[in-house]
Amino acid sequence: MGIERRCRITGVENPIHLVASHCKPWRDSTNEERLNGENGLLLTPTIDHLFDRGFISFESSGTLIISPVAHLPSLRRIRVDTQKAVKVGDFTEGQRKFLEFHRTAVLLKATR
Repeated sequence: MGIERRCRITGVENPIHLVASHCKPWRDSTNEERLNGENGLLLTPTIDHLFDRGFISFESSGTLIISPVAHLPSLRRIRVDTQKAVKVGDFTEGQRKFLEFHRTAVLLKATR
């Protein structure tokens, strides 16, 4: 909460409706990384689910990435714009490092 103030996708700001989501999952993180505020984003529970399961991620530039295996009709029902590039704001240098791990190890790739 020292770095993030709202959900990057929905804009929800009320902390009661937000969860802290690790960019580099807890199971893959060192104790220091687990407690590092730059390893987290505040997201609504539904967006957290998408992020945690690898259906979405973020470019270092702040652009939303939607996995090619995500169910687009479901994303649209929860108001995730799947038709155009969505910019969610700037990330800190530390957040960009953790998001790189997320894109590489968590984001779901196309299945063959």
